[in-house]
Amino acid sequence: MRALDRTSDALGHVAAWLFVAIGLMVSYDVTLRYVFNAPTKWALEISEFLLLWATYLAAASVLRHRQNIRITLLYDVLGATGRRVCDTLALLIIAMFAAVAVVHGLDIVYDSVAQGRRTSTMLQVPKWMTEAAIPLGFGLLLAQALVEMGRVWSCRTNPAEPGNGPEEGALS
Repeated sequence: MRALDRTSDALGHVAAWLFVAIGLMVSYDVTLRYVFNAPTKWALEISEFLLLWATYLAAASVLRHRQNIRITLLYDVLGATGRRVCDTLALLIIAMFAAVAVVHGLDIVYDSVAQGRRTSTMLQVPKWMTEAAIPLGFGLLLAQALVEMGRVWSCRTNPAEPGNGPEEGALS
């Protein structure tokens, strides 16, 4: 569990730096386009490529730190067992969706490699390089969801209550 947590956190930091790089690239391109009337040919495609990877690499870290969007109207009035059940259901749904995304994502990556597909832009990046982010990111999300399910039931009190678990927050 600790190795997965460290991996999720490290990839979350990588994703954060990718978002910084995207911001710098877009700023550079906008400056060249509107100040010097000379837009880049690569900034849009590379920033989209990095955005895709950053989004999927960050998913497991977001889940680990319970930073997802949540609606707590009902959750706040439940007891500890009710919150655990809600957390478990939410994590189960996340895990099932992630598993489906991994299976279908791997099929798409395999198909792109077999057919040698490339993007239809000037850079002609192999499609598998962008598509691989989906099974990898969702695979990490699936593993993190399973770890979090174990944490929900291994704590004496609800981990979503401040000070009781490794992280604060709730999933529902």
